[in-house]
Amino acid sequence: MKIQLAEHYGLCFGVRDAIAQAEELAGRAPLTILGELVHNPIVRERLMRQGVREGALHDADSAQTPQVMITAHGASDKARTEWRNAGFGVADGTCPLVRQAHEKLRTLVELGFAPVVIGKRGHVEVEGLTGDFPGTCIIESADDLAQLPHAERLGVISQTTQPLDKVLALVAAIRDARPASEVRFCDTVCQPTKNRQTALRKLLAECDTLVVVGGRNSNNTLQLVAAAAVAGRAVYHVERAEELRAEWFREAQVVGLTAGTSTLKETVATVRTRLEVIAATFSVTTH
Repeated sequence: MKIQLAEHYGLCFGVRDAIAQAEELAGRAPLTILGELVHNPIVRERLMRQGVREGALHDADSAQTPQVMITAHGASDKARTEWRNAGFGVADGTCPLVRQAHEKLRTLVELGFAPVVIGKRGHVEVEGLTGDFPGTCIIESADDLAQLPHAERLGVISQTTQPLDKVLALVAAIRDARPASEVRFCDTVCQPTKNRQTALRKLLAECDTLVVVGGRNSNNTLQLVAAAAVAGRAVYHVERAEELRAEWFREAQVVGLTAGTSTLKETVATVRTRLEVIAATFSVTTH
């Protein structure tokens, strides 16, 4: 059983910087993070051990400290203002590429385009993107196209962790659904997500089984899992090495290993070590 690691995997710079910022702030004064800083239980446990509390973005009573922090997924300007007006110190852990998506959507609206966001309805990043523009149309799949406004101009961006192929297909579908409208699309899928999706395609060409490491509510991790399933590979989604089961790999020849953008590199390393132990066990059994 061979183990093949993806060319690009795991922690992106936006998540890395948000974690470092939270740890630095927590070292200076008590801190409440407004939600999950990143969608990863191991990171969450690490921050909790440092005394970091968790609150809810839309509930000022949930904050247990004078200092609060916006998560890497971002928030609306409206939400930030409400926290400041309530007397809290607000630190911002928003990924710069998520912030860029906010800026592009605002520019489209200011230019007179009706806002459209391609993304997962209810996801914290999407809620942040649309929070300052209550009339925004959210398109998660082709089933949502009927909800598009009959506007003269439609301005389209996407959640940063959506698969680019899916986004481009939906943009084409939006143009088909509203042929009389001017549709302007700004590509806001982040480069780390694109890199991991490209690396996954290469990995899927080489392996028969895939292990994806990441939080169970991490959108970009779930997208990697879904892509592997569509490609017909056996795929196992784990949050930590202890979840791996040897029996999953009895028939495996080449096991690919990748991880979402909120997964620590050390977590991937422990998963790889566990896979190597499983492979060695099979080798001993075979011989």
